[in-house]
Amino acid sequence: MIMEITFYGHSCFEINTGEHRILFDPFISHNEKASAIDVNKLKPDFVFLSHGHEDHVADAVKICKNSGAKAVSTFEVISWLGNQGVENTHPMNHGGSWEFDFGKVKLVNAVHSSSFPDGSYAGNPAGFVFTLKNGDSFYYAGDTALTYDMKLIGEEFELNFAFLPIGDNFTMNLKDAVKSAEMVGVNKFIGMHYDTFPYIEIDQEESKRFAKEKGKELVLMQIGETIKI
Repeated sequence: MIMEITFYGHSCFEINTGEHRILFDPFISHNEKASAIDVNKLKPDFVFLSHGHEDHVADAVKICKNSGAKAVSTFEVISWLGNQGVENTHPMNHGGSWEFDFGKVKLVNAVHSSSFPDGSYAGNPAGFVFTLKNGDSFYYAGDTALTYDMKLIGEEFELNFAFLPIGDNFTMNLKDAVKSAEMVGVNKFIGMHYDTFPYIEIDQEESKRFAKEKGKELVLMQIGETIKI
């Protein structure tokens, strides 16, 4: 099956499986680089949140209320959404799996921190491994350092591709992302969490060249761009 992937900046992507739209970590209206994106027009069926930092949840409440999408995240993030009136939710925690309408999701470890925009406790950060009903599988790492736990993902799943942070400073850098791609067993990965802020600016052409030298294809999307994969 061919999926459509649209990039809305930072770590926010929407996957269209043909039957369902799955949105990740919406940080759009507060991102100057994504000013051309109208949050009110987004109508996903599911919203997955990797952790509580503002640059991953800023538009989650608005989008969930506007679209009626089911929000999926850790127990703490789901509780936070519920306190703001989001009713269609599904809490998960590390190591757990659940069968959704589009396929199965396993919540996996991420090495990072997690707090809500007001500074309150947001539980532990996470990543997600998706296995769609047709058998296609991909990994959304969220914000994370390189961790040997990624090797377990490669042993358990046959992934088609991965979303990996590459911006350094707050997450792993490109060198570590290439190691992550090796561990989880993918040749193609989509970069995220880069160029939004001065701390995480990268040289895009040099980054793609480095990945290619290591036998990997790094996909860097433009904000608003849709690709098929």
